[in-house]
Amino acid sequence: MKLYELAGADPARLFSPYCWRVRMALAAKGLRAETIPWRFVDKPAITPHKTVPVLVDGETVVADSWTIAEYLEDRFPDRPSLFGPPPGKQLTRFVAAFVDVTLFPAMSRLIVADILQVLHPGDVQYFRTSREARFGMTLEQVQANRESGVEELRKLLRPVRLMLREQPFLCGAAPMHADSILFGAFQWARCVSPFRLLAPDDPIEAWRQRMLDLHGGMARKVPAFD
Repeated sequence: MKLYELAGADPARLFSPYCWRVRMALAAKGLRAETIPWRFVDKPAITPHKTVPVLVDGETVVADSWTIAEYLEDRFPDRPSLFGPPPGKQLTRFVAAFVDVTLFPAMSRLIVADILQVLHPGDVQYFRTSREARFGMTLEQVQANRESGVEELRKLLRPVRLMLREQPFLCGAAPMHADSILFGAFQWARCVSPFRLLAPDDPIEAWRQRMLDLHGGMARKVPAFD
C-alpha cells in the first residue's frame, strides 16, 4: 500500500491531522503503507482527488480519512477493529464531527500563522492566500490574541478532560479510532507550532503522551516542536 500524506519542506514532517488518522489506523491494524510526501501544489499527483490522505492498495484508490478507515475495517476484518462492536462506529463518527466542526477550527485560530514556517516554499503563497480568504484577515491577525484564546480552547475541551480523568483513553482501557481522530488534531499542532495548547497537568496532555508512545513511538519520531 501507498499513502499520500501532506508534508512540509522537510518530507519527514507529516502534519495533516487527517493523514494522521489514517497512519494511526494502519498501525492499529498492524499494516504498513509507503509514505508518498505530498504538498498543496502537487494536486495533479492525486487527481481526481483534491486533498490527502489518499490510500493506494493495489488497483484500489481510496480518499478521505473516514472512508479509508471504513475501507481498512472491511478489507482486514480479522485484524484488530478500529471501531469495536456497534454502536462503536456511530460514536466514533460523533467524535470526528466534534473534532472537525468544533475543535479543529478553534485550534486553527491559535496556530495557523505558525504553519508558514514549516511549509515547502512552493506552498507558502497558496496557503496564505487561501487561508486568509477563509478567515477574512491576515494569518497573523487570526492568531494575534492566542494567549487569551487558548483558555477558551481549554474550556471547550472540558468534556474530553472529564472522561480522561476516569480512564486512560477515550474508548476506555485501550485506544481505538476515536482516540486517533482526536489525536490527529494534537499531532498536527505539535508538528507545526511551538505554542502550547494544553497545561502540563491536564489529563488530556497525559493522554496525548500515551498516544505518542503507541506503535513503538511512531508519532514521536516525526519532526515536531515538542
